[in-house]
Amino acid sequence: MQERNDRFHVQVSVGDHAVEVRATGEVDIATVGVLRSALWAAPSRPLLRLDLSGVRLLSAAGVRALLAAHRRIRARGGVLVLVDPAPTVARVLRVTGLHRVIPVWPAAPAGALPARPLSLVPPAEVPVAASLAGPLGALVPIAQPTAAPVLACA
Repeated sequence: MQERNDRFHVQVSVGDHAVEVRATGEVDIATVGVLRSALWAAPSRPLLRLDLSGVRLLSAAGVRALLAAHRRIRARGGVLVLVDPAPTVARVLRVTGLHRVIPVWPAAPAGALPARPLSLVPPAEVPVAASLAGPLGALVPIAQPTAAPVLACA
């Protein structure tokens, strides 16, 4: 499957256990719909790898789309992994804190995952999720409970 825009296009490859999405171009308010529709249309698999090596620009609209896709895929029992972001895109992921919510991996062959993410802290160890509840749609970290509360009766 392939979707195109003048400044952005997406290619989707479906495997038995993973979906590979390769994005190329600029993700901004004018093109984010193409990325969003490709991520929403991807069949349910345990792993969705989004190759960002060809993305030159990631705007706030793109960050929101990635966060929404992460939540949607996680709700279905899968994992979204961002692969090989360009330096400018990696900087956006770090500045927004999205690298702490969604795993970021270096380039690897399809279906293979490297030993550790590019992020300094592995995602499983970070008890933080992002919310769009902040002012003007800013990403606001919200601590997640690490254990169920214990109720005592006397």
